[in-house]
Amino acid sequence: MKTIVVALGGNALIAKGQRGTTKEQLENLRVPMRQIAQLSREYRIVITHGNGPQVGNILLQQEATDEVPKMPLGICVAMTQGQIGYMIESVLDEELTKLGISDDKLFLTVLTYAKVDENDPAFRNPTKPIGPTYSDPIPGYVRKTPQGYRRLVSSPMPIKTYQRREIKTLVEMGFIVIACGGGGIPVFKRDGKLSLAEAVIDKDLASARLAEEIGAHILLILADVERVALNYRQPNQVDLRMMRIEEAERYLEEGQFPAGSMGPKVQAAISFLNAGGERAIISHLEKMSEALNGKTGTEICR
Repeated sequence: MKTIVVALGGNALIAKGQRGTTKEQLENLRVPMRQIAQLSREYRIVITHGNGPQVGNILLQQEATDEVPKMPLGICVAMTQGQIGYMIESVLDEELTKLGISDDKLFLTVLTYAKVDENDPAFRNPTKPIGPTYSDPIPGYVRKTPQGYRRLVSSPMPIKTYQRREIKTLVEMGFIVIACGGGGIPVFKRDGKLSLAEAVIDKDLASARLAEEIGAHILLILADVERVALNYRQPNQVDLRMMRIEEAERYLEEGQFPAGSMGPKVQAAISFLNAGGERAIISHLEKMSEALNGKTGTEICR
């Protein structure tokens, strides 16, 4: 049985225009978890996911009062791994039960750390806006829009997943594993001790790293578009059914895939294939099976 890493995009939990209530997030997970439950009959599965809105809400709550101590960003990421892991497990269990296979399928959320290099150049060039927007400048905040100031943090490359061996063992035992939430808790080692890095890890790049580490066969990156496109949202937009690695690299260099959206997904697919992965596919959240069967999505290949 082949192993597939399914990387859920942010729209898996909170759709555009929603407030992000628990009820909304649980309902939004219904479609992807139904598909994953069905795919679990054919594949060993690891689920990864983003956490941007959830971490943003925690930071808003922290800024709303001085009555409790502020928490480091890494701790906020850890909190969302448990929060989102619970919601995924809850809905997945219901969908497995509907299929009559809940007794045969085990699942588990793994608190996941991502090792980063404290000398990564990204730490000298923070690019990721997080948390609330302010009307006045605050130390540590940078103007991003005419409406206000937001905090920027770095986004270093994930070097390795600390729990990779445990995750691989669980997958081989038949568990559906939820891991690398929000890209993982960013840490580095100094003087033999783990230290939190004030940073965020790209979820898709972390998913590719984990897929490589556990020997996964397929990386399926899910988003809110059906296919990768050139000249996106322009009159001359071209949807791509397939890209060879060299083509994908060229399009990246040309700026076809922005860093804040499709860029990391394409780079993650390239990295996974270069590390020996069999298939890397980018497609819509609601079309997992169709994408795996070659009926939709964009497949990056050698």
